[in-house]
Amino acid sequence: MNKTLPQQQSFEDLLAQAQSLVPLKDMTRVHLLELLKDNATAHVFRGQVLFEAGSYDQSYIYLLHGDIELQFEDGLSEIVKGRSALFPLVPLLPRPCRAIALSDSRVLKVDAQQLDRLLAWSQIADYLQLQIADQPDLDEDAEWMMKIVRSNLFSKVPPTNIEQIFSRLTPQSVDAGDVILRQGELGDGCYFIQEGQARVTQSAHKDSEWVADIGVGRCFGEDALVNETVRNATVTMATPGVLLRLEKQDFLALLREPEIPRVSFETLLKQSDTYTLIDVRTEGEYSEGHLEGAANIPVNFLPLQTRQLDKSHHYVTCCNSGRRSDAIAFLLRQQGFQVSSLTEGLRKLYSSGAAFQRRDYILKNGRAVPASSLVC
Repeated sequence: MNKTLPQQQSFEDLLAQAQSLVPLKDMTRVHLLELLKDNATAHVFRGQVLFEAGSYDQSYIYLLHGDIELQFEDGLSEIVKGRSALFPLVPLLPRPCRAIALSDSRVLKVDAQQLDRLLAWSQIADYLQLQIADQPDLDEDAEWMMKIVRSNLFSKVPPTNIEQIFSRLTPQSVDAGDVILRQGELGDGCYFIQEGQARVTQSAHKDSEWVADIGVGRCFGEDALVNETVRNATVTMATPGVLLRLEKQDFLALLREPEIPRVSFETLLKQSDTYTLIDVRTEGEYSEGHLEGAANIPVNFLPLQTRQLDKSHHYVTCCNSGRRSDAIAFLLRQQGFQVSSLTEGLRKLYSSGAAFQRRDYILKNGRAVPASSLVC
């Protein structure tokens, strides 16, 4: 008997649907495109098992089309329907249930580590954009600064180091006709275009062939930062301009994570009166479940809410993996706040059986209180 697959989905349709999923909907377009480029959709036939109870994998699985039944070991079951499913299917490890397709379906399977990394950078980029917007003297630089921050080059740099990026870039004035990189030479740095345009060409034997024209915010020569290799193209300035050079040694320094104070979950439980817990995940992630007493301040909204913090209190930040909470702990400590990061990410605590709830908490006088207590 022939099985009928769901109608093929275009990339634009997938992008539009992904922009409604949690937490994908809170990512910038450039980071979401990067995620979707490496994580394709898959067809699942009726009766096919997506995962077994007790299994481990490092993926978030989103149901885009069709019906899936979640079968729990206690005999209970739950049916999840596509288009109305905005959250990943039980993203707990080990998996607490079996997932089986009730109809021919389509799913988006996303690498959890890549999603966490790109989501962190996306939110940190938004955080920095708010910081820049609050400094009128940076108005003229905001566009190219944000293009640099959102460059794929920095996606592997710990978000804690975001503010160091610009201090490690060296400006260089150039004229039209200046050759910046020459094909075949050994490279030891890369360049960002702050002003002007450049032309990229490649030579085969004696002929030079046009490859592309590049402008403000574009990076070139980045292969030299991660590989011992010669330049594979020549880059010549088409107009006068300003370049920002990043040396290889400075890029390697950006890859090193700074030391950040951490608090274990056990310590948090024993000394709950000592700390105020801040969940820095997106609002959608927080709404699905969080630790008791955790107030939600998403990373990208933090510049607007630091006035709610009290420098006499000690705060502990948390997120799924620790990547976002480390970044915010570091940035807040630079502003004079007492902040540590939760040692283990929430995803591991889910697996350990820690209690999660959906009652919202907000900050009042620097402390987390139930939101319901403020309702008249």
